[in-house]
Amino acid sequence: MADITDIKSILYTEKSLSLQESGVLVVQTASHVSKNQLKEIFKEYFGITPVKINSLKQEGKVKRFRGKVGQRASFKKFYVRIPEGAKIDALSV
Repeated sequence: MADITDIKSILYTEKSLSLQESGVLVVQTASHVSKNQLKEIFKEYFGITPVKINSLKQEGKVKRFRGKVGQRASFKKFYVRIPEGAKIDALSV
């Protein structure tokens, strides 16, 4: 069962801020969270039933630092469309 602690962050980038104006939140989560679990989290903690949820798995980039090869962490990202007129005060900028 997913919990509110599985949401790592709300992404605030130029693209995500423009999406927020049309009612879409971009959420970074733990990699084991599914769409249905995220929907339950939004219902339970925020009192909002998402209209639509799209997901993608963001693979970590391979980077080099002083000749050593490393990799950034992979994560899961969700695009959550909330109903028109609904607002989450804690998440607004």
